[in-house]
Amino acid sequence: MEYIARTPRNQLGLFPTALDHMIDKDNSVRAIDIFVDRLDLSQFDLTKTAQTGRPSYNPADLLKLFIYGYMNRMRSSRQLEKITCVEF
Repeated sequence: MEYIARTPRNQLGLFPTALDHMIDKDNSVRAIDIFVDRLDLSQFDLTKTAQTGRPSYNPADLLKLFIYGYMNRMRSSRQLEKITCVEF
C-alpha cells in the first residue's frame, strides 16, 4: 500500500502563490527538508506499510515535522498541527 500522496510545494492551487514561494530561502525548514531527504529510511521498519486500512503518512514527512517541532520547542501535537496549517 502506498503512502498518502503529498502535493508538490511548487504546484499552484486555488491561490496564485505556491507554498514554496511563501517560505523564505534561508528558513530552517529548507535545511530540515534536505537533511531528511538524504537519509536512507528504508533500513528501518518504519517504511513497511499494512495492506489494509487507510494509507499512512510518509515517515520522512513525519520525521521532518518532529525535527521542526524539536527545533522550535513544540512538544504538543496540537501545537504542531496549528503551526502547519496553511492560512492564506
